Amino acid sequence: MHHYVDERLSWDEYFMEMAELTAKRSTCLRRHVGAVIVKDRHIIATGYNGAPRGIPHCAEQGGCLREKLNVPSGERHELCRALHAEQNAIIQVATLGHSVEGGTIYITNQPCSICAKMIINAGIERIVVRGGYPDELAEELLDQAGLKVVRLAKEEPAEK
Repeated sequence: MHHYVDERLSWDEYFMEMAELTAKRSTCLRRHVGAVIVKDRHIIATGYNGAPRGIPHCAEQGGCLREKLNVPSGERHELCRALHAEQNAIIQVATLGHSVEGGTIYITNQPCSICAKMIINAGIERIVVRGGYPDELAEELLDQAGLKVVRLAKEEPAEK
């Protein structure tokens, strides 16, 4: 009799790996981010960062606007052609007509302040992230809203 229980991924790790897979679709030249919104252990939306539908990607527009303007990471989000992964996931849910109230969002990076405000107002109750992001206002807003950010460290494979 085999016991596979110890080898199974936790639910958080499972959905985070889905977010990491989603990030591989990103068209951003600077940072690939993926987001997965989950409710009752079911994925209801995914999103990655990239240009809006029908708009040419930055690579087709001669490069990154933010790099050309020397915009530091975490600042001046309006100076970018792309939507963030969290924004695309929330928009996808809206187009499908689902509610995210009480759900969890898995994101490969901590949300910026704009995405944090969207997550709060969407009624998402839990945020799980893999990596950081330089946005203190986002952390403050999430804290004030009572939303806990769970940082999920990358699991190292067990030695055989």
